[in-house]
Amino acid sequence: MNTDVRTAVRGWLAARRGEMLELLEAAVNIDSGSSHKPGADRMASLMESFLRDAGLATQRHPLADHGDCVSATLAGRAGAPHVLLLGHMDTVFPVGTAQRRPFRIDGDMAYGPGVADMKAGLVMHAFVARALVELAPEAAPIRVLFTGDEEVASPSSRQITIEKARGARAVFNAEPGRPSGNVVTGRKGAFFIDFEVKGVAAHAGVAPEKGASAIEALARKVVELHELNDRSLGLSANVGTVRGGMTVNTVADHAQAQLDVRYPGNVDHQELREKILRIICRESVCNTHAHVTHEGIFLPLVASEAGQRLLAKYQESAKKLDMKVDGEFTGGSADSGLTASVGAPTLCATGPVGGDVHTDREWLRVDSIVPRAQALALTILDL
Repeated sequence: MNTDVRTAVRGWLAARRGEMLELLEAAVNIDSGSSHKPGADRMASLMESFLRDAGLATQRHPLADHGDCVSATLAGRAGAPHVLLLGHMDTVFPVGTAQRRPFRIDGDMAYGPGVADMKAGLVMHAFVARALVELAPEAAPIRVLFTGDEEVASPSSRQITIEKARGARAVFNAEPGRPSGNVVTGRKGAFFIDFEVKGVAAHAGVAPEKGASAIEALARKVVELHELNDRSLGLSANVGTVRGGMTVNTVADHAQAQLDVRYPGNVDHQELREKILRIICRESVCNTHAHVTHEGIFLPLVASEAGQRLLAKYQESAKKLDMKVDGEFTGGSADSGLTASVGAPTLCATGPVGGDVHTDREWLRVDSIVPRAQALALTILDL
């Protein structure tokens, strides 16, 4: 792509800073928690409307249990492999959070639920796509995909993501840029497993021998699950919530727990999963039994030569903007693992820079929105 087009795209994006912040404010002020489909669908409508008005061909993907997905396409150069701009519209926050903590800017920092993770990334992708429609329609074909259930391991959208990634020349996942300004080239995979234990109730003082404690069985499983932790392998296991029992003087006939396991790409995740399920399902206390009630799986983003070449392209573009960007590994998981699993070169955390995500302190560096959008656009133009 010639220098004039690159210059024009850079200038166009710089001139849209105010519009980007307006769209970001509208997005952050929508409660779009993964379990709140009405709000997630409002978020989908906002992004669908913007992409359609920007001149892209848009499609709504209705989902029964989670927020609808939105995809859009720019035909681009005939016969060329496409570039996928990926993002998620859901957040981890409950209904009412946006009203209590609406979008605000204080100096060069923006705050609000999901401002960095990853509504700023959605805004960035939307404006980059619009810039290419208006100024570089013969660039690489562009596909945009915004999903509504990534924070819960993409149970409804994962096949859509995989199909959109097949054959891609490059995938850019606009998770928040690291506080260092770096992007992410490797992520751990994850299992989110909910399970429950059933026991036998009895009076704890009069006839404890008639009972079978679900809490005792759960406790034994928790200890065994935590023994999976292995720093040398980069494997972590954590039972983060437990509930159970009825009263202090009753042998508990029920208990529940939620398990989070993170693993790097060199761990056999099928073997690990089977080991976890054996621990959960075996009888830890006589006359108790346990079973899994929900399971979510993130695939790891494994570093590859193709991914490193894509990083190098991005770094070249960033350098033209006086930005120094390196690749980082993180224990967090994302949909970039899905796209990489089908062989698509993938860069993650290419969105604007932010931090303290999933907390009420979540922040975004406002001055990073335009440069990160410019770096992405230049990279696409150079592919």
